[in-house]
Amino acid sequence: MTDTTEVFSDPSLQKAPSGLRLLFLILIGTLLSLSPVLGFLPEVWHTGFVVAGVSFLATAFLVLLRGKIAEYISRQAIKSMAVFSEQDVCPSIIANAQGDILAANSEARAKVHAFPGGRLEHCLRSMFANPPAVLLRLQSKAEIYGRAREDIVTLASTIPVSVFDVGKGWFCWRFHLDSPGQWDEIDVPVLSEGRNGNLLRVNGAAARLIGRGPDRLHEVFADEIPAQGGIFQVQTVSGPVSAAVCEISRSGTVRDLMVFPIEEKKQASSAASFADLPVPIICLSADGSILEANRLAMKLIGEFEPEKTNIAQIMQGLGRPILDWLASTAAREPAMRSEFLRLARQDKEIFVQVTLNRVVNNGQVRLIAVLNDATELKTLEAQFVQGQKMQAVGQLAGGVAHDFNNLLTAISGHCDLLLLRHDQNDPDYGDLVQINQNANRAAALVGQLLAFSRKQTLQPEVLDLRDTISDLIHLLNRLVGEKVRLILSHDPVLKPVRADKRQLEQVLMNLVVNARDAMPEGGEVRIETEVIVLSEPFRRDRAVVKPGEYVTVKVSDSGIGIPADKLQKVFEPFYTTKRTGEGTGLGLSTVYGIVKQTGGFIFVDSLQEHGTEFIVYLPVSSKPQPASSEAVPNATVLSTRQGEGVVLLVEDEAPVRAFATRALRLKGYTVLEADSAEEALRLLEDGSLNVDAFVTDVVMPGMDGPTWVRKAMKTRPDVRVIFMSGYTEGAFGDSGPEIANSTFLPKPFSLNQLTEAVFQQLN
Repeated sequence: MTDTTEVFSDPSLQKAPSGLRLLFLILIGTLLSLSPVLGFLPEVWHTGFVVAGVSFLATAFLVLLRGKIAEYISRQAIKSMAVFSEQDVCPSIIANAQGDILAANSEARAKVHAFPGGRLEHCLRSMFANPPAVLLRLQSKAEIYGRAREDIVTLASTIPVSVFDVGKGWFCWRFHLDSPGQWDEIDVPVLSEGRNGNLLRVNGAAARLIGRGPDRLHEVFADEIPAQGGIFQVQTVSGPVSAAVCEISRSGTVRDLMVFPIEEKKQASSAASFADLPVPIICLSADGSILEANRLAMKLIGEFEPEKTNIAQIMQGLGRPILDWLASTAAREPAMRSEFLRLARQDKEIFVQVTLNRVVNNGQVRLIAVLNDATELKTLEAQFVQGQKMQAVGQLAGGVAHDFNNLLTAISGHCDLLLLRHDQNDPDYGDLVQINQNANRAAALVGQLLAFSRKQTLQPEVLDLRDTISDLIHLLNRLVGEKVRLILSHDPVLKPVRADKRQLEQVLMNLVVNARDAMPEGGEVRIETEVIVLSEPFRRDRAVVKPGEYVTVKVSDSGIGIPADKLQKVFEPFYTTKRTGEGTGLGLSTVYGIVKQTGGFIFVDSLQEHGTEFIVYLPVSSKPQPASSEAVPNATVLSTRQGEGVVLLVEDEAPVRAFATRALRLKGYTVLEADSAEEALRLLEDGSLNVDAFVTDVVMPGMDGPTWVRKAMKTRPDVRVIFMSGYTEGAFGDSGPEIANSTFLPKPFSLNQLTEAVFQQLN
């Protein structure tokens, strides 16, 4: 074996601090150390300068030593990689990010003339037309993903190139020259086509079928070049042969075509190969009866009885009957050759792309169907459509909630003002209370919309789920009724979670009500809590649960269950399996929104006639966190506390502004009004105007709340701020308002909540 110790150090290592800086340190140290001998300094300074000189020399030595150690370690690392790459049968090169070759194995030195100290792009000029572009493209991918691979098509052949990021800015390049084709070991004819119809490889089975080694694809298919798949005439030395052709792989401009003869004289000799073809293939009669299918096709479509099962029984999805499509193809009428169909399987949902072609065998018309599993493609398509729908509905819900919150603020606020002027003996008092209560109910409905769109304002607190469920158990028992028994089971060492108690109660109630509805004849609903520890990521249903401690809440029933094909749709908004009038389809989508906004996960398992289980993962709270001191009190009793100070109220909604102004003035505050941020800034241009607090909406036409407040606080840094919004704190963006002395007041708010918020900020 050739010597692998001859490696070239990374040029960046030669930039060690042993140049001018090191020389300067040595020179200064030497002069200071020899100062007593040279005698150019007073005698009293000799000792100090000698010590300083020795220090400089020691520093220079350490710097030199560190550079040498770093260079030695790098050389050893390169030597180790060189020894490893020497065992590679392909040319293997270690290069830095600038393309300087650090090491090359014997194959690389012999075949691409790569030697340490040379440039990688110079070695590849004889192979590729534009080596710098190839190297830059692959190296950029390797820097991002750690590795990259590409089949580089040349005039003569296709050269697979791999690159690996090995750290320290070094990359290992492998060039697969003269490597055997991946289809050479199988008995199925495969042609590898490059640019312009050139044949890059013809495996042994294909050469035996054709009887020669063709150079171009049109020499094999004289009439039509295969595009997607089907039956074509193959030109062999013995004459034309009908063969099924399909594309089995593609990389860039290179594609591999499987060519399988289907004539009767070939079937006898290749019957064993038909069952092992690498693509699913079905032979059909003109009326759709399945005559034969290979192993992969049977695995895809399931078991069937040959000549007794019709393809229309196992596939569906066309706008017209499948049998009409088959008849049109058999009669050579214009028809789509490829269609996406859904398999009628009960265990799981599978989509297939079916390419249909007509062939005549002994005077009988036969149809050859080449199948391709398109489940992942259709799933991605469905996810994209669902994502677009969820985004649109979420934006609609957030916008509707914002407008409703402004209306409800005005309604409940003016109702509070009326209640101040009426006592309980007043005949109108009961009507006002009804208005107030129904406004609160409307606010709860808006909160449900925001939960669905994952935009509601949460008030998280540290909770013990045992206490939360205990407080809710009486209501849950009333919800399930007499036919259903509710069973609780708690982990004895349950840990706290951080969540909004009201929203978490809504999650539990929705899940329990769904479990009750799944058992019309009665049964058991179990609620179980448990602490679990994930040591590695848990992947399920396209979700990844990170490692850590979680509290799980399982709600299970023994009801009718959910069909497998409907299980993945249960969290979609407005989707329900209940009859009209029994459900809106918002319950589980709301549950999903609350759980996701809380930072948790929810999964569902179900088996028809055996029941359903929902499991919620909530992250364990690391330590108890008290409620924020800036939280606005949720008082329901009207406060009698009076305040004083000047408040600048900025609100673009006139009814909300009118209510807030009156409410604050009733409590003793001086209120300045502005219907826009621009008007508020104009008022503040008066330097003699004293303002104690800003009460401002977040989202307004023109300049938004946080923006104008930042400008105003440049000259009034001590003013307290209360932001209010019919949206959520998400209206600030991901970073929050980042304004000192500020708090957030969500709409709708009552008269007492508004005045208490101002009082707390000013006192």
